[in-house]
Amino acid sequence: QVQLVESGGGSVQSGGSLRLSCLYSGQTFGNLRIAWFRQAPGKDREGVAAIDPADGFTIYDYAKKARFSITRDNSKNTVFLQMNDLKPEDSAMYYCAAGRGVTPWDRAGNYESWGQGTQVTVSS
Repeated sequence: QVQLVESGGGSVQSGGSLRLSCLYSGQTFGNLRIAWFRQAPGKDREGVAAIDPADGFTIYDYAKKARFSITRDNSKNTVFLQMNDLKPEDSAMYYCAAGRGVTPWDRAGNYESWGQGTQVTVSS
């Protein structure tokens, strides 16, 4: 079992930036994959990006790659999501998730552990 705690959300104006953090702990072995998902009211949960802490391999939703960047600091067991040039349509609850042998990466049901979420609100 992996425990995850997200932080860094907030309210920003269109064009602003935020950096989300996901602190993970517990059973972090076994080809762990950490992903960021987001979900707006009335919409499906969608994958934003994922990273494998072991080797730094990253995956992005194609449409978000130009503005978002996922990184990790293994010494702190933390994964970051840097979000730039934010738009109102980016407003959502952002969740950190953990799983092993996750394929495909962007299916929420493939992850075994989830954080509580951190809210991101972007105003125009």
